[in-house]
Amino acid sequence: MPSATGSQLSTSTKAAANRIAVSAITFRGGKEPRLRFDRTAIGLVRRLQATLAESVPDGKSVVVTITAPIRQDSRTGLALQARIRALLASRRAQFKATINGNRVQVRVLNGGGSRTAKLIGFVHNPERPPALLFDVTRRVLACMGSSRRSHRGTRWLVIGNRNGLAPVETIRQVCLALRARTVFKRILLAGDDGVRLL
Repeated sequence: MPSATGSQLSTSTKAAANRIAVSAITFRGGKEPRLRFDRTAIGLVRRLQATLAESVPDGKSVVVTITAPIRQDSRTGLALQARIRALLASRRAQFKATINGNRVQVRVLNGGGSRTAKLIGFVHNPERPPALLFDVTRRVLACMGSSRRSHRGTRWLVIGNRNGLAPVETIRQVCLALRARTVFKRILLAGDDGVRLL
C-alpha cells in the first residue's frame, strides 16, 4: 500500500475580507491504477449510483472498485447492488469478492454530504490493486467532513506534490467522482515549481 503522510491540516486566513479555510494533503507517492472509462464501465457505475445513492446513510460514502474487463455487466451489477445493500444493513465497513468472474472491493467511508456523490465507482486494469484509490478517497473525504458539520466561508483544498510524487491523476479522478468542487472553491496542486489549479 502506498505510504502517505498524514498531514491533514486546517488553517484559516482572511483574504479580501473573506474567511478562507484551507485543508491540505501531502502524499509520498504510489503506483496509480489505470482507470477504464469505456461504455460498459461507465454504465455499470451509473446504474449503481442511481439505484443505491439513497440507501447510503448521511455522513457516509460508498466506494466500489471493479477489475477490468467487466464480465456479464448486467448480472454483476444486480448482484453487486444486493451485496452493497447487505453491507450497509450490516453496518460493516467493507467486503471483497469475485462476482461473475469480476474482482470487486467495496468500502464504506466516513465523510460526504448532500452536495457530494454518495456512491462512487472505479473500473481499473488488473495489474495494480485499488489500494491507492481507497486511500485518496478516504483522505479527500476527511478534508471534506460531512454535512453535519457547519462550514462558513470559502474552502480550498491544497494537494502537496513535493518532488512530483503525488498521484495526481488518481486525485483528479477521485475529486471529480466525489464532486469535490461543490465543497472546495479551489483545488490546488502545490509542487516544487509552484502552485496551480488541479
